[in-house]
Amino acid sequence: MSSRTEHWKREIQVGAVVRRSPGVTQWARDIWKPVAVIPGAPEAFWKELVREGEVVDFHAGTVPMELFRADVEGYLVSLNMTVPSVWIIMDKDQTSRSPSGWVVSTITASAHEALDALDSGESIVEAVPIPESLAAWIKEFIDMHYIEEPFKKRRRDEVRVDAVEEGKGDPRIRQQSDVYRAPSHLKKPRVH
Repeated sequence: MSSRTEHWKREIQVGAVVRRSPGVTQWARDIWKPVAVIPGAPEAFWKELVREGEVVDFHAGTVPMELFRADVEGYLVSLNMTVPSVWIIMDKDQTSRSPSGWVVSTITASAHEALDALDSGESIVEAVPIPESLAAWIKEFIDMHYIEEPFKKRRRDEVRVDAVEEGKGDPRIRQQSDVYRAPSHLKKPRVH
């Protein structure tokens, strides 16, 4: 990246904490829910962190969380939620190595990116509270790049509706291919 554009992107490794709790129906043996993030976390794959009875918290994985200049509005939405949040997105585990059947694919600060993943219906998408240090890191990036667009009321174009265009539809001008005239001279008389 050139020195002029390298500040347009920012990246940090973030770990996802996923909680396994007992299911409440006969069809769901366990419930897997993202509950927290760990900024600057080392690599991990479903490492057990805390066990309280049947409830277990796992460090499910660490992925890079990237910030891009073009998505600062999405970050602003996430930080301005009632509980400022980041989003953990989990997809089906294709390797069958995960105990939950899911793997952490993305951790994002963009509410827009999370909504796109939620629309697919293929992923688990969960908002988790953001640690203050990570929120400050994101806010600094927003402050560098966010430019509020002032609201501009659009005005209607001043169009004259009584004007007649010369040569188009004007009955005084005879044309073979007038776009507004019905081709009555091309109709053949009907014979009974």
